[in-house]
Amino acid sequence: MRVGAVLIASVLGLTVGIGEDAFPVPAIYAKAAIVVDSANGTILYEKHADNKRPVASTQKLLTALVVSQAGELDKKIKVESTDTRVEPSKVGIRTGREYPRLLLLQSLLVKSGNDVARCLARDHSGGQDAFRPALNAKARQLGMGDSRFVNAHGLTEEGQESTARDMAKLAVVAHCDEHIRDAVQRESLEFPKKGRMDMLRNTNQILPLSFVTGMKTGFTNAAGRCLVSSGEFNGRDVIAVVLGSNEKHVWQDSESLLRWALKVPADIGAPPEEEESEDAAADAS
Repeated sequence: MRVGAVLIASVLGLTVGIGEDAFPVPAIYAKAAIVVDSANGTILYEKHADNKRPVASTQKLLTALVVSQAGELDKKIKVESTDTRVEPSKVGIRTGREYPRLLLLQSLLVKSGNDVARCLARDHSGGQDAFRPALNAKARQLGMGDSRFVNAHGLTEEGQESTARDMAKLAVVAHCDEHIRDAVQRESLEFPKKGRMDMLRNTNQILPLSFVTGMKTGFTNAAGRCLVSSGEFNGRDVIAVVLGSNEKHVWQDSESLLRWALKVPADIGAPPEEEESEDAAADAS
């Protein structure tokens, strides 16, 4: 956490332009965005980074961080019926069944199940409302002064908001967590369903790019398309936060910002296949 605190402090620094000749700053559609160097927190780019807005399921990074830092990830969690009473994006955990906490954490970040978020929140704090103080205490610890969280999954709820800058602070620390970092870079995850192993596909459509190392998608009608993404190239590691985009531009915005910040040539990294995301019609991912 001391390393994370140093990086967060650096996120408050000045914007620094890089590679303005061969790599011009991209024009993006998103309503708010920021790019930071995850090694030292230096801000490389920002657009309306302090505007408060809903961030949808990208806030599951905070839920995951609270759960991961609580430990006992090999412990099995028994699902209660109240955990499953949420729509629309679900992994499909079954009432009465037990799952390892680590597997639930991984599925939360790969498939973005709102049912899994509720299960982890209830297991951590005893209930959904009881988990709220844990989320906000962690946010304050990370210096996310413009953020307030009401639930564990990111579905639209009054009073729940953050900023691109605050989400970057969260992402820098989450990026340092070995369990989160492992989960967000997985393109798929085996998960037991109805007596067989199902393959959960990652909702992050730019993950197949060779320089992209993961993080988290989000969508609600209020938030628009959101993506916190990380990338690495030639020894450099950066994080991009894109908020308030749309289905067409969220992937383009994020890829363009990562390529620019990392100075990745256009011919490096095969583009992801054009396809509709599984949760395109859902209210959160």
